[in-house]
Amino acid sequence: MNRRKVAIASNWGGAIGYSRAVRAGELIFVSGTTASGADGRALHPGDAEGQARVVLERILAALAELGAGPEHVVETRIYLTDIGLWQEVGRAHGAVFAALRPATTMVAVGSLIAPDLLVEISAIASLAASDA
Repeated sequence: MNRRKVAIASNWGGAIGYSRAVRAGELIFVSGTTASGADGRALHPGDAEGQARVVLERILAALAELGAGPEHVVETRIYLTDIGLWQEVGRAHGAVFAALRPATTMVAVGSLIAPDLLVEISAIASLAASDA
């Protein structure tokens, strides 16, 4: 099977051995994505909605690099360090996906890779599926 990859902009991709996204045939898998800066610290510290907007922009950029758009997303998974932030993150997610409505899971986790990160989102897209 032909696989295309989108590299991680930070050092974590090489150190851990993963890609931002992988396209395998008609499917695209976007890794858990955070709003970390080049130094590994959070952009928009303390602002879950701001972090979610950055995360979603990164996910959409990775999808575009592999020939897909938001209309191809069939599932997202949202990880929050505090479930009380669900509305803030939900607003950002809804701004992108309200009309598309992919299957979505939102769960609270103990922590993310850096203490000031509040949200991580992953996605699966199918080029065979489109709401466009």
